[in-house]
Amino acid sequence: MPSCDHHVGGARVRVVKGDITALSCEAIVNAANNHLWMGGGVAGAIKQRGGPEIEQEAMRRGPVPVGEAVATGAGRLPARYVIHAVTMGQDLATSEPSIRAATRSALRLADRLGLRSIALPALGTGVGGFPVDRAAAAMVDEVAAHLSHGSGLSEVVLALYDAPAHAAFVQALRRLAR
Repeated sequence: MPSCDHHVGGARVRVVKGDITALSCEAIVNAANNHLWMGGGVAGAIKQRGGPEIEQEAMRRGPVPVGEAVATGAGRLPARYVIHAVTMGQDLATSEPSIRAATRSALRLADRLGLRSIALPALGTGVGGFPVDRAAAAMVDEVAAHLSHGSGLSEVVLALYDAPAHAAFVQALRRLAR
């Protein structure tokens, strides 16, 4: 997986191109709707590889307000947890504030769980249809802010499935490094 690295507040932030479900981070983040149904996009890939029990556990915890996050087990995935970061409601619409809030909530939950590593996809850009360059800038800002204020995380991986998303996140991380 090609990557780009930067250190923030004692943690390493990496941008990689590849399948988030194959990563061995302690938690991977699912771009979720408020009912925590796992249909297409990243959610569908997580459910397919990790098993239906992830969705079943998630749905027992829903509905969840947009911008919040909840954790479930990770089924057959190499991760310990799936953190479901809610970026959209039933209307499937997302926004920069919801992406920022969901990113913050996922990172805070990882800290509360005592995790050292987490992987996030491009939240809100698939089913939610939010522009990937704007999502990248918002998410990188939120990751940097979280890590610079003290976090137990030592590694944050931004895992992108396709080349345009990967390029947008590399550019956002490089802007941060300047």
